[in-house]
Amino acid sequence: MGCCSSASSAAQSSKREWKPLEDRSCTDIPWLLLFILFCIGMGFICGFSVATGAAARLVSGYDSYGNICGQKNAKLEAIPNSGMDHTHRKYVFFLDPCNLDLINRKIKSVALCVAACPRQELKTLSDVQKFAEINGSALCSYNLKPSEYTTSSKASVLCPKLPVPASAPIPFFHRCAPVNISCYAKFAEALITFVSDNSVLHRLISGVMTSKEIILGLCLLSLVLSMILMVIIRYISRILVWILTILLILGSLGGTGVLWWLYAKQRKSPKETVIPEQLQVAEDNLRALLIYAISATVFTVILFLIMLVMRKRVALTIALFHVAGKVFIHLPLLVFQPFWTFFALVLFWVYWIMTLLFLGTTGSAVQNDQGFVEFRVSGPLQYMWWYHVVGLIWISEFILACQQMTVAGAVVTYYFTRDKRNLPFTPILASVNRLIRYHLGTVAKGSFIITLVKIPRMILMYIHSQLKGKENACARCVLKSCICCLWCLEKCLNYLNQNAYTATAINSTNFCTSAKDAFVILVENALRVAAINTVGDFMLFLGKVLIVCSTGLAGIMLLNYQQDYTVWVLPLIIVCLFAFLVAHCFLSIYEMVVDVLFLCFAIDTKYNDGSPGREFYMDKVLMEFVENSRKAMKEAGKGGVADARELKPMVGGDEEVAALQEFHFHFLSLSLFTDCTSSGEAFVICVTQDVLLFLFVCLPITWMAEFLSQLRPPSVKVS
Repeated sequence: MGCCSSASSAAQSSKREWKPLEDRSCTDIPWLLLFILFCIGMGFICGFSVATGAAARLVSGYDSYGNICGQKNAKLEAIPNSGMDHTHRKYVFFLDPCNLDLINRKIKSVALCVAACPRQELKTLSDVQKFAEINGSALCSYNLKPSEYTTSSKASVLCPKLPVPASAPIPFFHRCAPVNISCYAKFAEALITFVSDNSVLHRLISGVMTSKEIILGLCLLSLVLSMILMVIIRYISRILVWILTILLILGSLGGTGVLWWLYAKQRKSPKETVIPEQLQVAEDNLRALLIYAISATVFTVILFLIMLVMRKRVALTIALFHVAGKVFIHLPLLVFQPFWTFFALVLFWVYWIMTLLFLGTTGSAVQNDQGFVEFRVSGPLQYMWWYHVVGLIWISEFILACQQMTVAGAVVTYYFTRDKRNLPFTPILASVNRLIRYHLGTVAKGSFIITLVKIPRMILMYIHSQLKGKENACARCVLKSCICCLWCLEKCLNYLNQNAYTATAINSTNFCTSAKDAFVILVENALRVAAINTVGDFMLFLGKVLIVCSTGLAGIMLLNYQQDYTVWVLPLIIVCLFAFLVAHCFLSIYEMVVDVLFLCFAIDTKYNDGSPGREFYMDKVLMEFVENSRKAMKEAGKGGVADARELKPMVGGDEEVAALQEFHFHFLSLSLFTDCTSSGEAFVICVTQDVLLFLFVCLPITWMAEFLSQLRPPSVKVS
């Protein structure tokens, strides 16, 4: 560690001052020690599986009698054909490689150790016999000699299923895998139950195999487009937000108008032309159109009012996007941050999967009902799976949290450095250095909190998938509501964690103190947060959609040479999913920078006023926003010159809390009105979800805002 002791909380006053980048101390050391112990446990699982021979069984493979291929084996008690010398038989061959057992995650076939894999298809037992004589590789059971392949009555059971598909050894794992994709198609058929025509699935998979070069090129195109878009957003941020806002309002007005037009057209249509059997259906359609039109009208009115209220706060979003562009100019390594994170995640996932495979082959040899050998772990060690799964979630979240802390540290350094010429040579590396020396414990604690929420949600999702179609409406409603609430809680905690990391990067405080300080700042600027998260996130979402559409359009043009349109589907889905993933990785960094800049801006305006000794740290663009806000306050008559020097928080008074309560009441009313369009069980489920969301999300936010408004001291005017 880079320090010996952390700052004592007793030395902090009740109202602690923010001192950006002045003091550095270790934070949340006990959580770092706990995380290190957990990682040691993960290493023990891997070491145990390797020490018990799982690594050799996984890499070299073993047959159905417990013999490891490519080496001499010890005799297993009461198990026939065990203890064989397979020094010259280095490959595992399955008699029926396409017989898959998805429930137990294995191939339901006898496995043998052979000297070579059949590179060509063998259609008859004579071909199998000839292959054994020429290559010295017996593909039938050890009890059957090659000379008996065509004469023995047991050959149909002890020899591979005909025709034997051409196969090739998997690199590093010594398994004979079929070259033909038919086996993979059958595996996909077992996973994808909604495909009724298996021939279509075969054509889809063949389309992926024949278009792999195009898919790779389109993935690279999405990567280039994402990087270009990050540069473009900076130069057109001022007009892009307004263009998207206008398009959103016009789209809502157009959709509402179309619904009313369809309703009027349906209502004026003569009922005499409708047959009696279809009359009830026509009336239901008319009623549905009316409900849709009214709902769209209410939505459009609310959207218009929200845009009207937040039109001045959109200016802050534009300024933050403009400054974020400057951050990427001064910190160009930020663009490559997703690469390092993705690389770290891939390395960990490869390690995790390898250890998982080790666990699948570890344990003691046990004879199953068919007389073949399986390796199973008994006693307390059989629960290592659960520990390993928790490690997947916690360490993955830890790596993502390290990225958030690194970005926050670099942006904080940029913001609170008055002379940008005095920035460190590489602020990203300086931020990584501070993270490793001081704040790994804070990152471990924040990622553990997300893990605690994510694990119950995943368990409930698994239970829901297992009980699908078996539970009643009430149980399904409660289960879905719990999953929804946990998902909302996870998203809120993710956002709070990110701001807590920013506060830690500024003041070097522990996780709980940083989360509390960041939460107070966010609540004091609630409407600004809402404006940035709605307008900014929507703009970035449209950027993701633009990249996906551009990549998909290029894919359609490149795949146009294939006349069978069904072949396009799977390659395009793969390309579009990858394009969205790449765009999300890059633009999420942009979104992260904007959120960090906003918290720095809020702290800057709260503790500084531009007077001598309390100068602002902010960029000129944000300074213009502050000056414009002061001019607007003067013109509105909300204060004199002294009042104009104060940048007031956006939440805190009784009027704001009352407006928040009224908004939540109208939100619940609108949700219940929309639920009335449903019927039967769907109506009960929707109403229950809306009431739970109102009780556990909307009301706590209102109470917290009212509580903080009572605690917050009156604003001090600066003369």
